[in-house]
Amino acid sequence: MKKILGAVAALLMCGQVMAAGPGESSNPFDGGAWSVQFGTGEGNQRLTINRETAPLWTHNFSSSRIELVGELGLSYWWTTQDVDPGAKKSVWQANAIPMFRYWPTQQIYVEAGVGATFFSDTRFHDKNISTSFQFGDHVGAGYQLTRNTRIGLRVSHFSNLSIKRPNPGINNIAINIATTF
Repeated sequence: MKKILGAVAALLMCGQVMAAGPGESSNPFDGGAWSVQFGTGEGNQRLTINRETAPLWTHNFSSSRIELVGELGLSYWWTTQDVDPGAKKSVWQANAIPMFRYWPTQQIYVEAGVGATFFSDTRFHDKNISTSFQFGDHVGAGYQLTRNTRIGLRVSHFSNLSIKRPNPGINNIAINIATTF
């Protein structure tokens, strides 16, 4: 677990360095952001803190744009329900997710991404996910409330792609609040 936390801390610092590019931008999110997510699903809750990098790639259309950002984060999962014998009531998760975000307007976005995640244990609540390494698939949508604040809703699925069985997957729906400082 210490190795995972150390790796996430290093990635978060790299995200801060990558976000500090030359020149000024009219969009404060072009410098990266921090986000907090709270999700629930299948009797589990998840609290996540993400460092969102500055856009790694952007393509502007006449009235819309698409961008690729990196999300590096740490999640704490827990359940208040009874757990299977030998399973944990809580686990940690580290993630690195490339997210494509399409902005059809200046305020509205839709997003999707797939990336690597690592769980601190393979037995959680009523699931045996077999491997600590999992893929995270995410789709969502949101709205930029103010110049520095964005809200969204995201559906996530975590699975090991049947690298090892059993592979029940874990599903989660989360609200997301992102901000720049």
